[in-house]
Amino acid sequence: MRTCYTGEVSLDRLDDVVTLFGWVHRRRDHGGVIFIDLRDRAGLAQVVCDPDRAEVFKVAENVRNEFCVRITGKVRRRPAGTENAGIGSGQIEILCHELEVLNASVTPPFQLDDDNLSETTRLTHRVLDLRRPQMQQNMMLRYKVAMAVRKYLDSLGFIDIETPMLTKSTPEGARDYLVPSRVNAGQFFALPQSPQLFKQLLMVAGFDRYYQITKCFRDEDLRADRQPEFTQIDCETSFLDEVEIRAIFEEMIRTVFRDVQGVQLSGQFPTMTYADAMRLYGSDKPDLRVKLQFTEMTDAMRDVDFKVFSAAAQMDGGRVVALRVPGGAEMPRSEIDAYTKFVGIYGAKGLAYIKINDASKGRDGMQSPIVKNLHDAALDTLLARTGARDGDIVFFGADKAKVVNDAMGALRVKIGHSEFGRKHGLFEASWQPLWVVDFPMFEHDEAEDRWVAVHHPFTAPKDGHEDYMATDPGRCVAKAYDMVLNGWEIGGGSVRIHREAVQSKVFRALKINAEEARAKFGFLLDALQYGAPPHGGIAFGLDRIVTMMAGAESIRDVIAFPKTQRAQDLLTQAPSPVDEKQLKELHIRLRAVEPKAPEAKV
Repeated sequence: MRTCYTGEVSLDRLDDVVTLFGWVHRRRDHGGVIFIDLRDRAGLAQVVCDPDRAEVFKVAENVRNEFCVRITGKVRRRPAGTENAGIGSGQIEILCHELEVLNASVTPPFQLDDDNLSETTRLTHRVLDLRRPQMQQNMMLRYKVAMAVRKYLDSLGFIDIETPMLTKSTPEGARDYLVPSRVNAGQFFALPQSPQLFKQLLMVAGFDRYYQITKCFRDEDLRADRQPEFTQIDCETSFLDEVEIRAIFEEMIRTVFRDVQGVQLSGQFPTMTYADAMRLYGSDKPDLRVKLQFTEMTDAMRDVDFKVFSAAAQMDGGRVVALRVPGGAEMPRSEIDAYTKFVGIYGAKGLAYIKINDASKGRDGMQSPIVKNLHDAALDTLLARTGARDGDIVFFGADKAKVVNDAMGALRVKIGHSEFGRKHGLFEASWQPLWVVDFPMFEHDEAEDRWVAVHHPFTAPKDGHEDYMATDPGRCVAKAYDMVLNGWEIGGGSVRIHREAVQSKVFRALKINAEEARAKFGFLLDALQYGAPPHGGIAFGLDRIVTMMAGAESIRDVIAFPKTQRAQDLLTQAPSPVDEKQLKELHIRLRAVEPKAPEAKV
């Protein structure tokens, strides 16, 4: 029987005889005495194999890295000067009395303490990668976060209810993953993008406080914070308004950070409207650690000679913003050129700037090729609104609002996180939570000339906004809210529609006719007619929360068996072909894949 985990052995067990199980992290032969660094999920401990114990020493001579072993030995204090403050067991070592190899290992493809492994290597040999101390810590952190969530929700009367993994395809956003039915030929299940409809049905069924830590599936393009299958902390409750719902889940996040990491988040999380977030930061998930904001300049640039500005200012849906960077006049031209190239990724055609050498001299104290094309009123307005001072630089974005918001929002974050930004106090290393509220209910899809739901079509409109859905959908504001932390959206939710008549109005605004609505969502529409209670909820991305807490670069570092950015599992080599017999049972015939033609730009 194991006495305790290897990494838990400390001075409290001095002179005890312990039995430990684990893997050989490293074997070292120091002139006749063999040291084994034994590793398990709790950490490392140093085991000393003395030649006086001939049988033990003989086994120790033959063990190698990643052998699985059992040791029994006496805990003793390390000799003075040999302590290791970097590990929990660094003040002790174990004099080995018995050493048994439970299973040998072939030579591993990499050293587990190698920090320069490629992600391809790590994911191909994921089992070994998961043995690495950092990955073990990440998985333990994930477990602790999930347990803290469960304890908190349980204390408030939320109950864990599972919802189906094989369900109906109701594509509203990302593509569904489809599962062919063998029994029902030619028909398909879909893996759930979220349990949204089912948790609403549970509210109608009377389970007024539900939660589930569950897998969701979306067939979408991937990046560092996305996976085709991801884990959601999914929650729903009845008879509460949006302010009350936010209060419950704000306290949940505060509790998780306090209990898991000892981090005290700010008192009440600040709240910002979607309109203000876009106006000041160009993003609905602003990173408030960066102390830079946009200054609106659209109205002041309508009649300037610089056509890039005036054309954008006069454009329907155009925008001109300024981004003042304190101390930025010292930036070399090479750095400005690099930022110009960077914003091009987001569709910006260039990056205009003005260096403020002496604000008291007006245009004569400004340095930029564009100054001569801006009249004095525009320059005076620029200085007054931005508060620019000597030594500052002001960058400009001018284009369609989306391009400006995307490009300048990304530039703001990049400058703030840069060495320059940190040196000049433009970045505050802290936890910065935020609620973003009052999202628009719809956005216009220019390509299809139709309105689409910003969140999902079951989000309730603000009181009094129901009639806008028929006359002016763009004015309709939703009872929707996102929780943002350090520039990542970690949770999003809304109050739901609980009246069938309002839900039907939303479908009409989205150009989903009665027949299509009945085919896709008939079961929900029917349920809403049976005294459905007012309800709402939120879903948090467990992967994202743990990634941030772990300080990891990607959510793949906190998921045991993730997919690559091409949605492949390098460990199991999935997805993979299946044989003809399986396809025949599913009534599926494959056709040759034709080369993909370049997509036409709209």
